[in-house]
Amino acid sequence: MISKLIDYIQLYTPLTLKEQAFLKEVVELHSFTKHGIIFQEGDISDAIYFVLKGCVRLFYNVEGGDKTAFFYTEGQFICAGDSYTFNRPAQENYEALEPTILAVFSKKSIEQLLKQSIIFEQIARIAVENELLTAQRLIASFVTKSAEQRYVDLLANQGDLFLRVPQHYIATYLGVSPETLSRIKQRIVKG
Repeated sequence: MISKLIDYIQLYTPLTLKEQAFLKEVVELHSFTKHGIIFQEGDISDAIYFVLKGCVRLFYNVEGGDKTAFFYTEGQFICAGDSYTFNRPAQENYEALEPTILAVFSKKSIEQLLKQSIIFEQIARIAVENELLTAQRLIASFVTKSAEQRYVDLLANQGDLFLRVPQHYIATYLGVSPETLSRIKQRIVKG
């Protein structure tokens, strides 16, 4: 499974055999069942995750319900950034929506990797940049697009989510009720 992580990293920068071996040595694999909680609000994050297999939902508890902020699938890093960086209790929750396997980079393993090779600093930067770009795109979509346009974009760019994620989670992600999402779907189909 770590080979998937190495393949992903090598899309951005090559790793020597020694760097690959060290990565395999310090990164842990954790498995989660469907609806397993990976991390929850109030905890302090001490790890960064990489999705090797599965689908993870980032959500916030809001006024007695929950609202989905993002979905992570294979090939994406996950980090409760504010909590991880500043050692504060997190506000977010991460839930496996299907059986999920994550590569776990603890703070200790990250320190070991950074001491081993400068290349791992590049990898950390790439992970942070990808998370930042994703957040910026999401914010921009809420500012500049309607719920229907966000739906069409999600369908075009991550259509597999509609097969993997319950509709009510997609609705909260788009910022609409499940009933509104159904009406949007009907309008798109009638097109």
